[in-house]
Amino acid sequence: MLDHRPSQMCVLLLASALLPNLSGCDAVQQKLGIEAPATKAARLEAEGKAVGGACRQSGRAIEDCYSIYSWLPKAAIYDGWRDMDGYMRDNKLSTVEPQLPPPQAPGAKKRKASPSDETAGDSKAGEAR
Repeated sequence: MLDHRPSQMCVLLLASALLPNLSGCDAVQQKLGIEAPATKAARLEAEGKAVGGACRQSGRAIEDCYSIYSWLPKAAIYDGWRDMDGYMRDNKLSTVEPQLPPPQAPGAKKRKASPSDETAGDSKAGEAR
């Protein structure tokens, strides 16, 4: 009599053939630029906390951070700002003045340098010589 149950060897071969396809889902999603919602939320949360802390350290008001970094969650920005505020108070640290203007929001059109900006830069370069 023939045994119609799949042998253990067949099951093992089938599993080993399907395993690379199942484990490649993350790699395929990453190459296509697809991000899992939970992963994206965690990333934005971490970025918001970092931005909030940096805003507080640079002396920016929390409202300014909200408007500059509008694509980040406000709660995360606030948490980072509040944590850095407590840290700075405890360690008696002063603010660090930002040297660069704030970045533009994603999707915003970049401002082109006007001719007056270029000539002002040329005259400053000439003075420094």
